Amino acid sequence: MSFIPGQPVAAVVQRIEINKLRQGDNLILGFSIGGGIDQDPGQNPFSEDKTDKGIYVTKVTPGGPAEVAGLMMGDKIMQVNGWDMTMVTHDQARKRLTKKNEEVVRLLVTRRSLEDAVRNSMMH
Repeated sequence: MSFIPGQPVAAVVQRIEINKLRQGDNLILGFSIGGGIDQDPGQNPFSEDKTDKGIYVTKVTPGGPAEVAGLMMGDKIMQVNGWDMTMVTHDQARKRLTKKNEEVVRLLVTRRSLEDAVRNSMMH
């Protein structure tokens, strides 16, 4: 990936593989999501321009499978096990993530870069 020194990189693409944790009959991922095409993007704290209806990570359980795998709050989920997640409802996203027969979830996420995060925190 090429970038101009001194210029912030807007988003970083990450591949994250989460091994679900088995608790009784449940498989635990250890994170929560927000967003979806059926939700109000104005209510999503991670929707940068308040029109983005993407699926975002809103909470990561400390020490849980998602945190261990490197998932971070604010990550935007682009794919789950190869399925496109850019135009799905909240419920479709939840079902795709919690499929009973899948012990491993492979995510493709975009993450705001560190430079962006630092710049935004200084502006507010």
